[in-house]
Parts: sequence; C-alpha cells; structure tokens
Amino acid sequence: MDFRGKKYERGSNWSDPEVVELLQLWADESVQLELESCLRNQHVFNRIAEVLREKGIHRTGDQCREKIKKMKLEYRRIKDNSKAPRGGRTWKFYEVMDRVLTSRPALAYGPLGGSVMAQQVLQGSMVESYHHHQFAASALPFGHSQHPELMEIKCEEVNSDEHCLTPEPPPSMSYQQGSPEEHEMERAFLERAQNDSPISRVEIPIETSVSPSGFSEPSMANSSRIQNVVPRPGFSALHRLRKKRKGQRMKDPLDDLLLKTLTSQRAMEERFLQMEERRFQRDLDVEERRMQLEQRRFELEREHEFRMFNVFAQMLSILKQSHSGSSSSVTMPRGLDFSQALSEIAGMGGGGGNLQEMRARRVDVHGFCNPGDFQRSPYLSARGNIANIFRGSTEEGYKAYHADKYDEDKNPNGIINFGTSENKLCFDLMSKRLTQTDMNLMEPPLLQYPDWKGHMFLREEVARFLTYYCKAPAPLKAENVIVLNGCGSLFSALATVLCDPGEAVLIATPFYGDITQSVFLYGNVKLVYAYLDSKITGTSTRPFQLTVEKLEKALQDARAEGVAVRALILLNPQNPLGDIYSLSELRDYLEFAKRHELHVIVDEIYMLSVFDESATFHSVLGMDRLPDPQRTHVMWGISKDFAVSGIRFGTLYTENQDVANAVASLCYFHGVCGPVQHKVAQLLRDRDWINQVYLRANHARLKAAHTYVTDELKTLGVPFLNRNAGFFVWIDFRKYLRTGTFEEEMLLWRRFLDNKVLLSCGKAFECSEPGWFRIIFADKTHRLQLGMQRIRKVLEEREQEILAEEKEQPCQSDQDGKADSTDEVIFVSRHQEPTCAGSSNLGDLIGLLQQQMRSSDWLQKNTAEQFAQEKPEIYDVFSKLVGKQ
Repeated sequence: MDFRGKKYERGSNWSDPEVVELLQLWADESVQLELESCLRNQHVFNRIAEVLREKGIHRTGDQCREKIKKMKLEYRRIKDNSKAPRGGRTWKFYEVMDRVLTSRPALAYGPLGGSVMAQQVLQGSMVESYHHHQFAASALPFGHSQHPELMEIKCEEVNSDEHCLTPEPPPSMSYQQGSPEEHEMERAFLERAQNDSPISRVEIPIETSVSPSGFSEPSMANSSRIQNVVPRPGFSALHRLRKKRKGQRMKDPLDDLLLKTLTSQRAMEERFLQMEERRFQRDLDVEERRMQLEQRRFELEREHEFRMFNVFAQMLSILKQSHSGSSSSVTMPRGLDFSQALSEIAGMGGGGGNLQEMRARRVDVHGFCNPGDFQRSPYLSARGNIANIFRGSTEEGYKAYHADKYDEDKNPNGIINFGTSENKLCFDLMSKRLTQTDMNLMEPPLLQYPDWKGHMFLREEVARFLTYYCKAPAPLKAENVIVLNGCGSLFSALATVLCDPGEAVLIATPFYGDITQSVFLYGNVKLVYAYLDSKITGTSTRPFQLTVEKLEKALQDARAEGVAVRALILLNPQNPLGDIYSLSELRDYLEFAKRHELHVIVDEIYMLSVFDESATFHSVLGMDRLPDPQRTHVMWGISKDFAVSGIRFGTLYTENQDVANAVASLCYFHGVCGPVQHKVAQLLRDRDWINQVYLRANHARLKAAHTYVTDELKTLGVPFLNRNAGFFVWIDFRKYLRTGTFEEEMLLWRRFLDNKVLLSCGKAFECSEPGWFRIIFADKTHRLQLGMQRIRKVLEEREQEILAEEKEQPCQSDQDGKADSTDEVIFVSRHQEPTCAGSSNLGDLIGLLQQQMRSSDWLQKNTAEQFAQEKPEIYDVFSKLVGKQ
C-alpha cells in the first residue's frame, strides 16, 4: 500500500476534494449511528478508507479518523467562541459539520451500566448490509446518496450572507406516528420545498443536550420513552419529503460555481494540450535542423573527397604525359595496387618539390611606441602616455562586456564572455571549501608585514605541493619559492631583473597576449616572435608545432637586427593552442636555451587542468636533470587550476638565489596579504580533498563542456585543434573571411560582439594567419548553449554573404585558408585549388594531396579493400590505368 511518504501522515495534507469525499461518507446517518453506538470505531474508519481508495484517494483508517477529529476540534473552537458563520463564514466546512453534529441520531442509555443503545431508525436490511460491507449505491450512502447539502461544499472563503446557506437541522428522530410533532415537521418540510431561499426556511426547534461525543445532539431527556423504539410507518413519508427537497436544492447557486470551476478546469487542460503541441512542434523543428546540419556535413565531406580525387587525377595525367626519366616525375612500378600507390605518395614528404611560402618571415619586435604618433595627454609622461594607449587598444571587448554583462535573470540579452580564460565550473566546490572553519584565522603575524618572499609556512606547503604534483625526483626546497600576487606580476618581475631596457625575450606565437603587457610596461622589454602556423612542413607533425629550428631562425634574425635576446618563454600547457609538450620536446627547448645562454621562463599555470586521461602532462620540475638549472625558472598559480582567478596568487620556483632575491625585492609592490596566504596554505595542504573531490569533479566538468563545444563545431563544419588541456579551443574561422586579412578578422570579431558574444581573435595572440579565434568552454551549460547559438547565427549569416559574393564573381578561385574538416588534430592548408594540370607541377600536386589526406580521416574511412568492394568498376579502371604506366 503506497501512501507516498510524509505527505500522507496521519490527518495531514488533505486536499479540499479529498475532504469533501471523506465528509460525504462520514456524514451518512448509518455511519453516524454506528460511530455513536460503539466504544471502538476503528473498523468504521477502515471501511471508509476502503471506499475512498476505490475512488482513487489513498488514505488509511487512522488518517481518516485523525482528520475527522481535527475537524471536530476546529468546529468546537468556532462554536465555543460564538463565531457563527452567518455573518461571514470563517471555515469552509463549518456548515457541513454543523449539520451533521447537530442532527446525529438520538441515543438512549440502557439500564446496564450506562451503556449506549442506538435507535433502530434504519431498515434491517440496510444496517445489515452496512455491517457486511456492501457499499452499493442502493444500500448505503457510500454510493453517493447523501444529503444534497453535503454534496455542495464550497472550497473558497465566503464573506457575505448572499452565498451562505443557513444550516438546516434535520427533524428529531424521537417521534411517534401521528403525533403533533410529526405533523408540524411535515408541514415545515412542505413549506421549505416550495420556497428554498435561506430566508423562508423554517427553523425547527429541537431540544438539545450534550452527546457522548461532546457535541450538541437531540435531547436525551426522553430517552426512557424511546428506549425500545421500532421503525415507524411515518418514516417513509419523511423520506419522500426529503427527496423532494433534494430535487429543489439542485438549483442552488453553488451549482453555477461548480459549473464555472469545471469549465475553467477544462479550459486549462485545453491550454496545456496546446502548449504540449507547440513543444512537440519545436522539438520537430530542432530535429529537422539537426538533420539539415548533418546533411550539410555529409556534403562537405563529399566535396572534400571530390577535391582529393581531382588532385589525384591531375597527378596521374601529369605522370602519363611525362617521360620516364623526367626529374619532375614519380615513377610507379608496373602492377602497383591502389593502397601501395597512396602509401608511396603519402610518404614522399615533398620529394617532388617544395611549395612556395605564402608569406615571408620577419622579425616582429614589440618595443617602445613613439609618443609622437599618438595624441599625448598633458597630464602624463611619455611612458604614461604609452601605458594609456597600450591599455586602450586591448580593452575594447572587455569594456563592452562589463558594461553589458549577461545575467540569466537580470540581463538575458547581455554579452556572454567566451574571451576571458576563467574556469566557471567549480565555484560551488571552491566557495564551500574556502568558507570552512579551518580557513578562518586571524593571528598577529598574518596582519603584519611578512617576509617579502612569502610566509615560510606557505612556501613550505608550496614546495611540498609542487614536489607531489610535478613528480619531482627530489623534494623541492622552500627557500627556492617566491610568492607574488599573480603570474602577471611574476612575468613583470622576471623581465625586469633578467633584461635591461631595450633587450628582448623570445616567445612562440600564438601566445597569451597579456604577456606582452606584463613584460613591456614595467621593464621596457621587447618580445621576439617565433611564428608558428597551421601548415605541416619539414619536421612538423602537427599544426602550430614549436620546433627548435623555428626558435633558431627567430633568434638569428633578431640578433641580425641587433636585438639582444636574454630569455625564452615556454607555456606548458600552451595557451591558446592547448598543446602539452613531451619530455623530449622540453629537453630540446632547454638544450637550445643552454647553447645560447638564455634564461627559460616556464609557465605551468594550467598544470592540473589536463582533463583527459589520454594526455599526460610533464613538468620541467619533474625532469631528472635540468640542462641549465640556474637559468630555469618555473611559474605556477591557483587562478586557473582552482577556479579562483579573483584571488591573485602566483609562485616562482628557481634555484638561482640571485634571481630569487632580485624578484623578492619587487614583492614589496606585489605581495599577498597574510589571511590569503593562510587560506592558500590550508587549501594546498588538503591533499585528500584535492584528489578525491575537486580534481575529479573539475576534470569531469571540463571534459563535458569541451565535448559539447567541439560537437557543436563539428556540426557547423568548423575546423579546430582538438586538445585535452586548458579551458580553450583554437578555432579556424578562415573560411568566413573573404579576403583573408586581419582587418576582416577584426570585422568578424566585432560582428560576434554585436551579437552579444565575446571571443578572442588571433591578432590578440599575435597569430600569423588571419581567421583563428580562441573560445573559452569552461562555463555553465546554459551559457554555452546560448553562446553557441549566437555564434552559429553569425557564421550562417556570413556564409550566406560569401555565397552571394561568389555568385557575383563565379570565376574567382577559392580563397586561401578555407577549412576542410574537423578531425581530432585539425590541419587546414593554405592553398589555391589548381585550375588545370598544366598550371601546377607534380611536386605541388603531391604536396597538396598530402595536405588533403592529413586534413581528414579519408584514408581511414576509404581503404583500398573497401573502395574495391563499394566501387569495383572504378577500381578496375584505376588498376588498368596504373598498369599502363
């Protein structure tokens, strides 16, 4: 038996319809008779509960009894306080209770010990059927044969006499056939049947006394006269009068109210059905949209395959026309099958010639701006004017965001920020942990000036923390730890103490753009860029791969121009690419720096934000031997890994005490307050909570958010770099740029901002190729969904504009940098489609085919065996053509 928990406790939480049904059963005369005539009445309420269950109301006998008891108490309270309902009903069930409790069957006390004996006012068959639990409509009132008054319970408060019916006590049951009392009662009923208004109703005086239940009952003074009462012949006449009165009462105004209630309920149900139909139609529209996107993706894949076949056909045509000894030809052995041909072409590595570089390399050094080029402020120095202009050129998007910030309730049409690298997925975990009692400590040492390197208890905890999570081969030392208010301050301090004004630091692009501001504004230190691009050439095996060769070239070009380079900055995991450097790559970079006596600043601020188990992070501090430990400096902070970017806290670990002391002298300007140092120490000390609670939840949430955003990009057919670290995805929007310039990239960025979504464009990261954007996915699901909808709208509008322009200029070739696929490691080449076989040599075609194959999983999906089974006729023609070479 299911009573649904606490909601159905004894006598509580009854709805008005349930109370009405209970009163209809309890108010029946036979039920009242049995309740008053027995000392234990639990069996009566059990039968009432069974009838209620047949009507769909699941209550127990105890619950029914407790509810009636509470209603009796309420009735007595109102009656004892003389709160009669005539002047304004104070309780919706007062009238019904008054009718029942003032008209109970009269009881007589027998001569034996005061025992109660009920009047035999019912026919024997009816009482017997009740005691045998026959709840038929013809036998008992349980089948809805109650008084009409009991069926007309209003469930609203009534404040006037117009809608309040006067309680009508039933006639006394202690009368004899033909007595004056009987004639008077019949006359009263006839008059009330003719005029049923509350004013014309006849009040029948009835002597009352206190019944054994405590309520006013018909007088027991004549109990000796009615002790042996038998059924009277006049009872049937009285019953007929009651039935006639019931027919008249059906015209009561309460019926109109009930009809209006039912009509309103029906209208609400119809409204609900209409809403369900609209929701179903909306779901159908969404599914149709998804199918259209899938069809579009399929068409893009087919177009890509067609281009590959076109390039391959041109290669075969060139091979057929060339001489067997030509240096530009590739000789295929006779009888070479399809898979061998593709394997040989894919493995040539550009042996037929090199593609011409689309853009010449140059050294880009960020140095002092000439104040004469800008409008100077008379209130600022030359350096102040530069700082003012510098900040103004990089804060446009963030100013707009803070002026119109998205809020789900207060500003749903505001700007959604996908540009700031913040983890917004774990505020609940961090706020709970940072407000626990162990975090709250105020001792005098925390309120005084500390050691500028940081309190020793914190530095010791940082050393233990980095030893554990960086997998250091030996315990790290607390004296090598320096604490500052954020990694931006660390970049400024290191650039100031490692470089003189005008000197430079080497860094690979694209990179986190605020590093430029950090190293330049304080120390007047320049940046030398080692450009990375999306092409896979030479020793590169992935897009935007950093190699020693690229670092060497950038360094030599800078020195050729007279720029002194003093340090190298490495970001691991890399922002915005998400790359994680392997141990061998890290060793190569450090060996390169040692050869040229460069300091290496390694930023590992996303160290614990590697959210996929397939990726492994390797810290510089975890290496067995550093090539040049006195010039290797490692940075880490809590803003990213612990989702508290508002708490400015960064640490530097260096074995060079000269560097440590020089940086510590600047900590006076960049110190961390004592209470925050205590909180951070307590946080880093709680290793169990970090491993078992925080990191598990953080990695799971990052992975889910990353999956959602990348799935949306795949649906849109937008290429991206699929990495497993950080909060960002590096996206290729080059196909939405018609001219492929940074000016058009800025226009696309402004278009996203106008549609209330803030992204970071590639120029902010000094990317060498226009059209790349960074999106932050570490956000709540509802903001991700709304933001991706706004991005989709912009891209679809831009695509329609490009298609319209292409129709106006049908002879114009495809623009450089259009995207081709969305594989796990995206590679999109910058190329122009060849228009004919004579316009390209074989080396260009081979390189183009290599790039096309690497940019998709076409080879994995289309093996030679599968191709031979699906299209045997094409495979036979190709085999014959190859055999003739």
